[in-house]
Amino acid sequence: MSRVRSDKFTNRAATGPCTFTHGMHSTDTAGTGIGVSLGYGGIVAVGATISGNLSVGGTITYEDTTNVDSTGIVTARNGLKVGQPTAVGATINPAGDLSVAGFATAGVGTFNSIVVGSAITLSSTGLDSLVSINAGGITTVAKLDTSGTLVEAFTSTTTAWSSTNDLNITNGNLHFTSGNLGGTNNTLDIYSTTGINTDLSVGQAINVTGITSANATTAFVNAITIDGIANSVNWVGGTAPAAGGGSGFDTYTFNILKVGNATFHVIGNQVLTSA
Repeated sequence: MSRVRSDKFTNRAATGPCTFTHGMHSTDTAGTGIGVSLGYGGIVAVGATISGNLSVGGTITYEDTTNVDSTGIVTARNGLKVGQPTAVGATINPAGDLSVAGFATAGVGTFNSIVVGSAITLSSTGLDSLVSINAGGITTVAKLDTSGTLVEAFTSTTTAWSSTNDLNITNGNLHFTSGNLGGTNNTLDIYSTTGINTDLSVGQAINVTGITSANATTAFVNAITIDGIANSVNWVGGTAPAAGGGSGFDTYTFNILKVGNATFHVIGNQVLTSA
């Protein structure tokens, strides 16, 4: 076998690259096989390292690629299909809509955008119905039609509010205690783990309901704090409660509207079940 050894190859005029009319083969470093083959049909390589940019005018097909690791942005101009060709589990079309097989059976259409983190944001006119969702929190839902059963969890304790007056709405907006309320002029502290002032934006509101067992008319709630700070309450009927129920359960509801930074309008209501 003849060999030509050279550090560089150029055309005859030394102004450009060489032309290999019938292609070119190169062996690997061990000389046991073809490392790269350049022919009329394209390039066949056992392995290749490209330090610069690679431009491909046709289609790149990955048959047995386990992972594609990119430190930058991957652009799929005609969309993206996950699971193809055996079973498509998710599709993102060129318009940006996401269709997931598991969502389709739950009655959810396509989305213009989905943001998933500690909370979930759904923004789409295609959100027609939702069977169930379990998330740390929902930021914005453009349209939510709950024509079925709407289930809400509640927090339950045996400790009377006269002993511990904390209502942490991170655990839910409905609180129940089987401990009979004692004392007089009780204050409920309504707060959340991150702070209600942080949770709410100006123009947003929450509804908090507290239900307590009652056995003494002298025991009642007539004030609240929000995030530990005293806040006035506009009571239904015009005056704060001055008595509680002698039996059954007493219910206190508070509509809390955020109108400024750490500034809230609160409408409170007391309902007794005893005669």
